[in-house]
Amino acid sequence: MPLFKRTDAADALNDLLEKERSALLAGNLETILRLKDEKERLLARFAGSSPDETTLRHMREKANRNQHLLVAAARGIKSVSQRLKDLRAQKANLRTYDKSGHHQEISNRARGFERRA
Repeated sequence: MPLFKRTDAADALNDLLEKERSALLAGNLETILRLKDEKERLLARFAGSSPDETTLRHMREKANRNQHLLVAAARGIKSVSQRLKDLRAQKANLRTYDKSGHHQEISNRARGFERRA
């Protein structure tokens, strides 16, 4: 006889996947990271409970849904990171265009002191 009932493992994993989804939708990365170890433990427990095909399909759908949300969150973080990098670069340089559309970078960094008499 297994240590846990089949429904206990499935219910616990189902609850965790719902918590993970809520955290992903809220952008709560701290909670997502905190759930990682528990998720791995529950997945092992769920796999050991020999789930039926319907329960397995249901869990797979929820896991895939969360995976899509995780991928979207990662893309968003990467996009923000790139935007911040671009903003820092803009702060350091100014790009101007002439009437023919050619651009020129003008550095905003100090080049030393200019002395005038």
